Amino acid sequence: MKKNLKISFLLIFALFLNLNYSYSQGFNSVHTSDGIFVIAAGNQGNIFRSGNSGNTWAKYTEPSVNFKSVFTRSNNIWLTGDNGIVYKSNTGTTVLTPYNTGVTTSINSVHFTTDLTGYVCGDNGAIYKSVDGGITWNLSNTGIVSEQLNSISFKDVNNGVVVGNNGKVYLTANAGVTWTPEVVTTTKNLLDVKYYSDGLGIAGEYGTLMFRSTVSAWNYVDTKVNTDIRGITGDSFNDIHVCGGGGFIRNNANSNYKFLKFEPNPMLANLVDIVYFSGIGFAVSSMNNAIIRSTNGGTSWELTAGATRSLTWVSKLTGSSGIGNNLCMHPNNRDAVFVVYGSTVYVSRNRGDNWTNIASVTGGGQAHSFYVSPVDTNIWVVAITGSPDKIKRSTNYGSTWTDVLAMNFSNYGQPLEMDQNNPSNYYFTPDGGGFYKSTDNGASFTEISGNFPFRSPCDIVVMWDSSSVIYVGDGVTGSGQAKIFKSTNGGVNWLDKYTVTSSETPSLCNTVFDKSVCYSTEWGGSGFYKTVDYAESWTLTGTTGTSGWGSDMCREDPTVVLKGTYGSPTYLTTNSGANFTSTSLGGGCGAGIMVPERGYLLAMQCSGLFKMKIDYTVITDINVNLNNASVPKDFNLYQNFPNPFNPSTSIKFDIPNSGNVSLKIYDQRGIEVNSVIEGFKNAGSYEVSFNASDLPSGVYFYKLSTKENTIAKKMLLVK
Repeated sequence: MKKNLKISFLLIFALFLNLNYSYSQGFNSVHTSDGIFVIAAGNQGNIFRSGNSGNTWAKYTEPSVNFKSVFTRSNNIWLTGDNGIVYKSNTGTTVLTPYNTGVTTSINSVHFTTDLTGYVCGDNGAIYKSVDGGITWNLSNTGIVSEQLNSISFKDVNNGVVVGNNGKVYLTANAGVTWTPEVVTTTKNLLDVKYYSDGLGIAGEYGTLMFRSTVSAWNYVDTKVNTDIRGITGDSFNDIHVCGGGGFIRNNANSNYKFLKFEPNPMLANLVDIVYFSGIGFAVSSMNNAIIRSTNGGTSWELTAGATRSLTWVSKLTGSSGIGNNLCMHPNNRDAVFVVYGSTVYVSRNRGDNWTNIASVTGGGQAHSFYVSPVDTNIWVVAITGSPDKIKRSTNYGSTWTDVLAMNFSNYGQPLEMDQNNPSNYYFTPDGGGFYKSTDNGASFTEISGNFPFRSPCDIVVMWDSSSVIYVGDGVTGSGQAKIFKSTNGGVNWLDKYTVTSSETPSLCNTVFDKSVCYSTEWGGSGFYKTVDYAESWTLTGTTGTSGWGSDMCREDPTVVLKGTYGSPTYLTTNSGANFTSTSLGGGCGAGIMVPERGYLLAMQCSGLFKMKIDYTVITDINVNLNNASVPKDFNLYQNFPNPFNPSTSIKFDIPNSGNVSLKIYDQRGIEVNSVIEGFKNAGSYEVSFNASDLPSGVYFYKLSTKENTIAKKMLLVK
């Protein structure tokens, strides 16, 4: 049996995200049992390992398998694949030894209660148990129906839980001899489970999250998201952390059983697994190799090992006359979204990547606001320019339209708003005063404010879960005064809450997760304003150098906010406005912004629609491909090639015995200038790419050392 291990030093991967959530790269699972040794595994044999808490990573590949789950205990490592095989290794070797379970279908989860006793679960109701460290496996699923099982967890050697599709939950109290179905009220697919010493936590698709203590009934959390929660972890029942969607992480710290504590982090892609050990956390995405880490219990997260993120806006639809915010999510399909340019209605059914012209608003010019009713998706309501401007309504998916109200409104803003708490209600603010309300799904409107003297309102927002509180952003171009008004009785009476020395308040955005928070942009000024006390006071949270326009708080994580400008660029924060990242954008003037998920961001410019593309660049110390090759008989260090070199050269060496190996670079004075390899290596033949871009020209020496041998050679760097 021959092993040939090819290693590239500081191999840099530019990983480009496909925001359709294709699970072809990245990871499916991450685990640590001590916070020091960490391993992540995913499709196409992708494995990253770290022996120093994620400061550096080594990449390994076993191309023939898609890894589904990984678990560590003591020095042992177990990985499961989509081929029915459990792979075993340890922290001192990269060799994976395969062991058959008896099935060829996917094994989705693994958990060991001791170094010898472990369990796996998978498709078709499969649960297998091993009592010899994972070498042999026996069926242990008495009481389980033929259902896809996704996750298994034990709190001790006897008590375990397994969850699967269609709301299936099973408990065992006798080490897997028998399993008893647990009655829960959801039929959603359950994706992950954690059995704590004092309770259970379960996460699933479409925002499913449930927990219970060992003696209580199930608590079902209203997570207020429709994205999947895929990972659950934590050191105790009162320290549960979950991850999912486009990258959110939430916890129940300080008895926050609504899980409204969000953990700011740099991942703008789906998070599929998370693990914590004594306050040290790691989380991974299936869409990239950028592993994130927290060292303070989730207060903050960081990209590990020098990984970086870049943002680019990509044009997805060319349009014209897009002046208001005409983006609208499909009420029943989280992957579908509508937009109107001029009077043309488009739909995307793949998260904004491709668009189809499906209807036209007859008898109108430029749409400024557009809604598809959650009550009946055949009902559409639009505010559109004309002579005069109008509110129009369709009851047949845009085939025909009826005029509802004829009144002029703002030249630039979005004067119509649907009440998200009661979608049969709409609000409209025309030019010159008045506040109009519809209670019949946009079929008719009535003025309710006694013609309150608004000037030319640009935006309306309704407080989540409290429709009595409404904000209006008002202003007139050139007026020098942009105002924010507040009503606490559903729009009947209004108070002037804030005035800014600019011309308009073009957009307001708020969140379901914290009703006290709202953001405001200004036109004629570059400020971005924030309130944390229900609009009673406002503070400047950032300046952007460009007049603001559209804005949105992420629908699944309030720490993420995107601000547009009347032109370019956009400004993104992932930490509630502590700082912003600027990204240039084409398409002319800014119009609308929508952030359905952390990794799903849309910008409606006047002449085209753009989607954010997120790239991660990941650095690993070594990259190893395991192939069949013979173990070398002798200890050898070969002459580097090319030599002389600039700035990179390859170094080959052979080690006949496994053990600790170092390969170091020295200058002519004998001073170490680089440590290429330091740590355990299996017997094999290696090739290392050394990059000397940060060193001056000159003679250098490279020395290979093991416990038994040392060899040094000379090389010449010429720049």
